[in-house]
Amino acid sequence: MTPLVLATAGVVALVAAGLILRTFGPRYRVARLLATTPRVSVAEANELARSGRRAYVRVDGRIDADDDFEGPEHQPLVLRRVRFESRSGGRWRVFEDQRQVVPFRVDEGLDSIAVDIDVLDQGLVVVQRESVGVAADVADRVPDGTAPDVPVRVRIDQVSSVEHAIVLGFPVPVSSAGADAADGAAHDVQPTAKLTAGRSRPLVLTVLEPDEAMRVLAADGRGRTRLAGGLIAVAAVLVAGAALWAIAGALAPALIPIAPWLDGLVGVALAASPEPSAATGGDPRSNGQGPGLVGTPGLAILGVATIAILAVVATTVYVRLTTPGRDDPAPSTEERDDPSRSGRGGG
Repeated sequence: MTPLVLATAGVVALVAAGLILRTFGPRYRVARLLATTPRVSVAEANELARSGRRAYVRVDGRIDADDDFEGPEHQPLVLRRVRFESRSGGRWRVFEDQRQVVPFRVDEGLDSIAVDIDVLDQGLVVVQRESVGVAADVADRVPDGTAPDVPVRVRIDQVSSVEHAIVLGFPVPVSSAGADAADGAAHDVQPTAKLTAGRSRPLVLTVLEPDEAMRVLAADGRGRTRLAGGLIAVAAVLVAGAALWAIAGALAPALIPIAPWLDGLVGVALAASPEPSAATGGDPRSNGQGPGLVGTPGLAILGVATIAILAVVATTVYVRLTTPGRDDPAPSTEERDDPSRSGRGGG
């Protein structure tokens, strides 16, 4: 085994770990953003918005709103989303989506920045309330023709106005009219900026600590995360071993006089035998067909092309199999103007 073989095995293990993590879909991207996005203060985020610089940043602060609403347990909420889902073909599909939300902001000291509630969707990370049953339990809600024994679940996401939050997004300025609409006259200092999505990066909001948010994002795939972590560790060991082996092999010739035991790391190439060999026809470097190119270049080119085609086919199949289904369609009409609809939440 050579350092190149070790390094290749390490790269293969790393690629396999990446493919496993990609099966988490948007949740993997949210987790990666939570782990890597630089943190700034709310004042610095506001300054970024005023300067016109486009930077994806993280801010921490307390959620606040002037028009929060009362939840089922009499807690002050700024967002509540209830989704009814049925299981079909191994996937959960939404058949009813209720969303009640009011404008809110994140405060840090005397500084405030608004949250763009219109784009907050897959980036919301909270501890979900979930109830599982069958279609017969909610016969008045399921679509017509649904079998009574079809598995059905209700998932509830909600955010309180008294919680501490981590928000990731692009700070952008808002107009005075927009700030007034978002916060009302009751708030002394109106936010002049808001955090929003952009450049294919989602707006992320969580009321959990980053480590706990990671566990929530990977709640239904702990086996996959352990496997990916193991592969990453193996890849690191293999690549590091290959590098050390290559360095030792390069330095060994100079160190053999003082460390003879390093002789085993130096490759030895035997010279040609002094005895004449039996005469053979053609160029001994070729396949016996006479003088010409070394080896068989046609077969080599065909082999490379075959490997490339197989790689393209395998990648295409993987992408199609792991592309997330449209289990979570766009939220239905917001209920901010009709709070009475939240009574259908089932939670």
